[in-house]
Amino acid sequence: MKASIFGIMMLYTSLLFSQALVCSEEDKKTFETKMMELQALENNDTGIIIKEVGLSFMGTPYVAKTLEIGDEEALVINFQGLDCTTYVENTLAFSNLLFLGKSDFDSFTNVLENIRYRDGKLNGYASRLHYFSEWISNNQKMGYLKDITKEVGGENFQKNINFMSTHRDLYPFLEDEKNYEEILSSEKILSEKSFYVLKTAKIYENEKKIKDGDIIALTTSIKGLDVTHTGLAIFKEDGRLYLLHASSSGKVTVTNEPLTDYLKGIKNNTGITVARPLKNSFFK
Repeated sequence: MKASIFGIMMLYTSLLFSQALVCSEEDKKTFETKMMELQALENNDTGIIIKEVGLSFMGTPYVAKTLEIGDEEALVINFQGLDCTTYVENTLAFSNLLFLGKSDFDSFTNVLENIRYRDGKLNGYASRLHYFSEWISNNQKMGYLKDITKEVGGENFQKNINFMSTHRDLYPFLEDEKNYEEILSSEKILSEKSFYVLKTAKIYENEKKIKDGDIIALTTSIKGLDVTHTGLAIFKEDGRLYLLHASSSGKVTVTNEPLTDYLKGIKNNTGITVARPLKNSFFK
């Protein structure tokens, strides 16, 4: 997406960041309005808070590649358009401000950086957690969530991860040789690790072990790729598990059918990975 859609940009470096922050005046105002509205939530349950924050984005347009701005990696804040990953990241960031009793913009950007980048530090393009299996494992390492896939019936799985390096033309930042080599290095590490997958056929019998607000990542058989989509668990009045997500079909919404039925329409889906956010501090 072209940087021009952000309107007048705020580009600055503060003590909290080693790199630039990109945010429009419109998004800054959206943050302030949303924070005021969310502070009215009265619930101590972590999952319910995350679900309610996620629902507050309902109807927000789906926009791909909102983080691919400019020539250098920057912390991009964009509430006007979300993809599946930035939707989950922003939901967690707002939720954790509520957990921490904070409401200021600098605290939000600090939390978002911690979620989005390896070990919580923005250090160039390759430091972004591009592969969602690493996103989960790194945020678990930081103590911000727990991968519960094994607990809900998942099985151990290992796969060669190399989609970005083998599709270099899809990622403009990989034209830079340094970025490309760093992505290759991270892919090698990921390929040597294993993760758990709850197979599609076993989701129905285990879905009651999942809770509102859990992070759901859709795993895939596509060569070199771990996850194709992500969102949040939400249970409806029928007691079934649905997906609250930024849908590539247009906007943030809840699937019309239970997750098990929704997955039947997704080619190459192999199952899901499930992570449970923890009420923990994102401040180092």
